[in-house]
Amino acid sequence: MAAEQENAGNLKRKLAKLFQLSLEATVPGEPDIEPLVAACTGKFGDYQCNNAMGLWSKIKGRPGIEFRGPPAVGQAIMKNLPQSEMIESCSVAGPGFVNVVLSKNWMAQNIQKMLVDGIETWAPKLSIKRAVVDFSSPNIAKEMHVGHLRSTIIGDTLASMLEFSNVEVLRRNHVGDWGTQFGMLIEFLFEKFPNFEDVNETAIGDLQAFYKESKQRFDVDAEFKDRAQKAVVRLQSGEQMYRKAWTQICDISRREFDQVYQRLGVHLEEKGESFYNPYIPGVIEALTNQGLVEESKGARVIFIEGINIPLIVVKSDGGYNYASTDMTALWYRLNEEKAEWIIYVTDVGQQQHFDMVFKAAKRAGWLPADDRQYPKTNHVGFGLVLGEDGKRFRTRSTEVVRLADLLDEAKTRSKAALIERGKAAEWTEEELEQTAEAVGYGAVKYADLKNNRLTNYTFDFDQMLNDKGNTAVYLLYAHARICSIIRKSGKDTGELKKTGKIVLDHADERVLGLHLLQFAEVVEEACTNLLPNVLCEYLYNLSENYTRFYSNCQVVGSAEETSRLLLCEATAVVMRKCFFLLVRETLQGETLKSYVCTVAVLGVDEAFHILDQETVQKLIDAFEIVGETEAAAAAAEPDAAAELDAAAEGGDIGDEGAGAAADEGYSWSFFYRVLTKPFHFPRLSLYLSTLTPTVT
Repeated sequence: MAAEQENAGNLKRKLAKLFQLSLEATVPGEPDIEPLVAACTGKFGDYQCNNAMGLWSKIKGRPGIEFRGPPAVGQAIMKNLPQSEMIESCSVAGPGFVNVVLSKNWMAQNIQKMLVDGIETWAPKLSIKRAVVDFSSPNIAKEMHVGHLRSTIIGDTLASMLEFSNVEVLRRNHVGDWGTQFGMLIEFLFEKFPNFEDVNETAIGDLQAFYKESKQRFDVDAEFKDRAQKAVVRLQSGEQMYRKAWTQICDISRREFDQVYQRLGVHLEEKGESFYNPYIPGVIEALTNQGLVEESKGARVIFIEGINIPLIVVKSDGGYNYASTDMTALWYRLNEEKAEWIIYVTDVGQQQHFDMVFKAAKRAGWLPADDRQYPKTNHVGFGLVLGEDGKRFRTRSTEVVRLADLLDEAKTRSKAALIERGKAAEWTEEELEQTAEAVGYGAVKYADLKNNRLTNYTFDFDQMLNDKGNTAVYLLYAHARICSIIRKSGKDTGELKKTGKIVLDHADERVLGLHLLQFAEVVEEACTNLLPNVLCEYLYNLSENYTRFYSNCQVVGSAEETSRLLLCEATAVVMRKCFFLLVRETLQGETLKSYVCTVAVLGVDEAFHILDQETVQKLIDAFEIVGETEAAAAAAEPDAAAELDAAAEGGDIGDEGAGAAADEGYSWSFFYRVLTKPFHFPRLSLYLSTLTPTVT
């Protein structure tokens, strides 16, 4: 029996293992030789091993060394390379570069295997099991602003890529829910609303304005300031009335945060500053017992080598601060949550603070001295969001842009663009609103992620919603074209991938195939270097490679139709996974919401094609329930039930309708017409979700 073929995985890593064996055979006993393998962009090959020059510089002049220069070392490396079905040929160029051409048959087989086994088989395999990603982290009683956008989007994407790479990710929202500011907020709440327990967000109104009013009183009213400072002490000592008021303020603020997260499709678990507060004294005591904490100007500090200022862990008044909390949170994540990698996503302005925290943790023995070893920490800094004037993005009144307002405008502009493009002619207002949200929010997220996070970027709605260039809208169109080609072929790719065969004989077929196979190494690179833009660049280049393939390789009606349809399907699968990792938007029809979102940009024909079989089965089940339980259906949504009955009788779905409804398989035409003609999406979604909770 033939051995089961191994999944392609990370091509660079696979080749590195082969070159590791070759290097060990070329210079036996030479320690610490790490294979240097990189993808090629030239005409010599697909990958290149660049060890020859470095290895020559280490071994030249040694007794018994017969090599006469880097080219000879390269030849030896090539000669000692183990045979592998993935390699078609090798050659040596220049100063010993070993170029590798992959086997097109091996490439084709692995692409087809992915189609059968699923894209998850291409997921990277990282060496860690659990990570913490600390991101978003707004302050209670302050509204989320544009500055939180980058942390939220970047952190969510990093978490998604790690999760795809089989890492358990603890998504942490380290909200600012503790500190001296709560004294003034609580006193202002008592003053303004004596019956504060009945207060809600409607009564308080704008929470940001509430914060500003309390701050103004604190700054100018000495008596109020004194009460506020005493309120902090009472809160921290656990007095019930003050704890209730604090909880009330936090809950109101938290509900506003959750609305933003829901709009962005972001999921986090809140563990704010208050969570770690009970642990702080013990952590400070342990650090003190280790001799790390010293007195300085009345405060208790940790001195960090190479940094002029100390890390203050207890203030001169005996209170705790950000460093106290962050040191304790790090201790908790390492010791209680057993995280191997802890990632903090904040603006670059906090780089020094976290650098000091990490170095203090190394002094305490919590982290290894070598940053390449685990457990480890990373600060993921990011630049500013700029306006079109090149300055920090603000409103016309120079206020920081509220994130909710920014998302509102993204939706409004997206809606206008959809109407202008004629995509919304047959939609209800509710459908249009829902679609505008999905497209608008996705465009905002992708526009942020495609930039190197370390740089500032200009926030430009017109560019974000452009259907040309490296934008989410353009990539949706690219995906639409692929789905349209598959649909128009009339072939079932689900069957083709089981019985057909991919060939990569044309140069553009091969280029596309190689790019598809590099998906895993790109995701791993984006994870390892914490740079989501690497995956964005890959996705855009994938769409460009597909365009060249389609321009030069006829698909439908060609002798290679089956192979090329499977290449189309593989491209669509990888694109959909990229979209999910980057903007958490599914294009697979896994939900009815994703179906109508895709319709927004692609049009009904293209979007309908990508409903997967699981979703189709859910719809079949729902329609069967309708036939069996008419009373329940009518009670669930009377208008929709009546329309469905009429459609099933052949009224709105034409001559095919009655036969299709009665047919055991339910033809595609039936679903197409039922979903797009007699029903409006929100009503159908409500109806189906009432009958079958798994359909959302």
